[in-house]
Amino acid sequence: MNSLEDIIDTEEYRDTIATVDDKGKRVWLYPKKPKGRYYNRRKLVSVVLLILFFGAPLIKIDGNPLFLFNVFERKFVLFGRLFLPADFHLFVLATITFFVFIILFTVAFGRVWCGWACPQTIFMEMVFRRIEYWIEGDANQQRKLNKRPWDKDKVIRKTSKQLIFFAISLLIAHAAMAYMVGIEQTIAIISKPPTENLAGFVGLMAFTGVFYGVFAKFREQACIAVCPYGRLQSVLLTKDSVGVAYDFERGEPRGKLKKKQSAANSNKPLKLDDLEKPQGDCVDCKLCVHVCPTGIDIRNGSQMECVNCTACIDACDAVMEKIEKPKGLIRYASHNNIENKTNWKLRNPRVLAYTAVLFILVGLQAFLLMERGKYEVTLLRAPGSLYNEQPNGNITNVYNARIINKSNENASFTFKLKNSKGKIHFAGNTLKVAKSETAEGVFVLELPPGEVKSLKTEVEIEVWDSKQKIETIHTVFLGPGG
Repeated sequence: MNSLEDIIDTEEYRDTIATVDDKGKRVWLYPKKPKGRYYNRRKLVSVVLLILFFGAPLIKIDGNPLFLFNVFERKFVLFGRLFLPADFHLFVLATITFFVFIILFTVAFGRVWCGWACPQTIFMEMVFRRIEYWIEGDANQQRKLNKRPWDKDKVIRKTSKQLIFFAISLLIAHAAMAYMVGIEQTIAIISKPPTENLAGFVGLMAFTGVFYGVFAKFREQACIAVCPYGRLQSVLLTKDSVGVAYDFERGEPRGKLKKKQSAANSNKPLKLDDLEKPQGDCVDCKLCVHVCPTGIDIRNGSQMECVNCTACIDACDAVMEKIEKPKGLIRYASHNNIENKTNWKLRNPRVLAYTAVLFILVGLQAFLLMERGKYEVTLLRAPGSLYNEQPNGNITNVYNARIINKSNENASFTFKLKNSKGKIHFAGNTLKVAKSETAEGVFVLELPPGEVKSLKTEVEIEVWDSKQKIETIHTVFLGPGG
């Protein structure tokens, strides 16, 4: 039986992270600038998503913004459709559906979202990092610049970089505010002096400070230490989940390229045939580590810090091309694909189960959205009130009316009794409700004594807007009884 000293911990790397040293201090990462087919594709995807992010607040559908998440006034707009507190059940169901989709997507494709569509990755790698490369150069140039004494060139580079970072953070904050309060109110806030809207100005600067802090200083720590998704993947990923993976079957044992004896004694230029190749395809160049924005070694296996950005795939493919080996030593694959030398497929019991649940939730959500009307009407007897007998013998009850207008137009409503000779007395005759608002009113329902034959008489009240009948509501009318 092996003693504790004989046991080798093959996953010791999981006990530490690349961005913190043994003393617990931050290790600043200098990722090498990536290049390759996946990086080019990610740039195209990022451009599309950035255009959507900054352009969506300007898009209107039937007078509503494309998206609005106004938590202050409890108004939410998704694809031009307004949702008010009365639609809370739809919001809850949509949230559940979204999380099931995230679970399904993660089980099938790992953290593809993080590498290709997450706002943190897009802004960090495709905006802020690219500006840094442009101003300060690649990884080695950045290290040298930081070690240099402060001279005119360093001051200009560092100052200009931080000013641009702050300006972009300010722009992102304006876009975020447009999603929360609408583009019109955002323009109103920024077009007036801060003293006229102090709360809006403070909120805008707070957002700017957060974004600047994250992208200029906090950086990859947002993915490693804050985002819960990286930890969630540990319970979602299976050996069939597809992600950025190192082909350990093909790459090991790894080793560096060495000169052959005959080539070492020659003064001629070296060729590929003059080098001794390791048994595995991995030449231990560590370029996959140098380009990683979170500083991990993908060859160690699936890790919480990996955001599936594909930078290591491009770096490894370039090396494989130079040493005349097939590309794909690091590629999109599952553990079982690599171990069993098979192509990946989506059909497995776990994926099928989540897919079935997702289809059910989407179907239910679609049904509820189709059944959702433009107005929501509530009629209730005034609490604590009984009936009243009028001098002419008629009986009256008092009712409260509440109407939620979910449409994009102002509306007026009238109430009519169905199959009755009674009358409805409403102040002003109509109840007016502005678009996206709620209005309440009180009316008196008067019935002749011949129609009140019991203690509780059921009556039907029709609700009409200016064009058509909206709804027929059944309610109870109290009377003296038989």
